[in-house]
Amino acid sequence: MKRFITVAAFIGILISCNTSDKTNSSEQESITNETIVDSTSINKLLINIDTDEALIATALMAAPEESRSECKVIGYNMAGEFKTLKEGTNEFIVLADNPNKDGFSAACYHKDLEPFMARGRALRAEGKTGQEIFAIREAEMKSGQLKITPGSTLHIYYGSKTKYDAVTSKVEGAQLRYVVYMPWATSESTGLPENPMAKNHPWIMNPGTHKAHIMISPKPEEN
Repeated sequence: MKRFITVAAFIGILISCNTSDKTNSSEQESITNETIVDSTSINKLLINIDTDEALIATALMAAPEESRSECKVIGYNMAGEFKTLKEGTNEFIVLADNPNKDGFSAACYHKDLEPFMARGRALRAEGKTGQEIFAIREAEMKSGQLKITPGSTLHIYYGSKTKYDAVTSKVEGAQLRYVVYMPWATSESTGLPENPMAKNHPWIMNPGTHKAHIMISPKPEEN
């Protein structure tokens, strides 16, 4: 009799464990399926930047959030024409991504920097090389023809991919970088190194020239 009771209890334990395993397996499968559905939903939100409206929306991500609605946006449209894509009323100008180039890059800067930026675009359109553009603007800065106010900042929103979330306007994998112009500044005058001490540390680039600037590259946001 005792042996029968012991066997019955053992069988009961086995059945209970088996049921528990099935329940856990079912719950785990449910969680996995939910994760797949959520991932699919997220991927569906990412679409190509293939309209002028998308160019404007993604370009504005380079500007401070509170200023985006009033920024002026310029750049190439989907037809390949360089023009004003959106009129603005505040102090910022935003340069949209060029849809004919690989990757994504938009920039925002104070309107006082526009003569300097426009000069660079004009020289590039003439077929000047990067070194030639640098030398010409250096001479024009020294003569006073061009001017950069120290502290003028360039906000760059960039990445290697060209899909974006139509709800948030964020570009897939894109991040911000900042350039703070300090004409003629050096490592000695600023106390900054000429090479970053770590990936996200500030440093001074092109020291001693018209294009001397502090580079600041924040860590990418975690997904």
